[in-house]
Amino acid sequence: MTKEDLMTIREMCDAFGVTPRTLRFYEAKELLFPIREGQRRWFTKRDRARLKLILRGKRFGFSLEDIRQLLDLYDMGDQQATQLRRTYELAQKRLAEMVAQRDELNVAIAELQEQIAWGEQMLASMDRRDAAE
Repeated sequence: MTKEDLMTIREMCDAFGVTPRTLRFYEAKELLFPIREGQRRWFTKRDRARLKLILRGKRFGFSLEDIRQLLDLYDMGDQQATQLRRTYELAQKRLAEMVAQRDELNVAIAELQEQIAWGEQMLASMDRRDAAE
């Protein structure tokens, strides 16, 4: 592996829009495994691929533990079949949760819109009454 294949913590932060603290946190959680040279961290192509998956998983609402378990399945030696199956199962579950959350949010939005419309009517009638007096 050459130095050209490696990225510093600053380069990783710039490339992925994360903070050094985030990278150190993921390293502490055993999600990333940079090469350590004293105080320096060198991130490999594998680390970059893992970070991309971590960030995608977080965006979809997966827990860090779920993400770690999925990443650990990569090395099972079955051409990632187990990893893909487990990812598919978790993704289906998460999608169902997100759809349910969206439906609940749509109901709350509709109710709030009704309350706002009622409030507007009440204010308008009060304004008309005050203007008539």
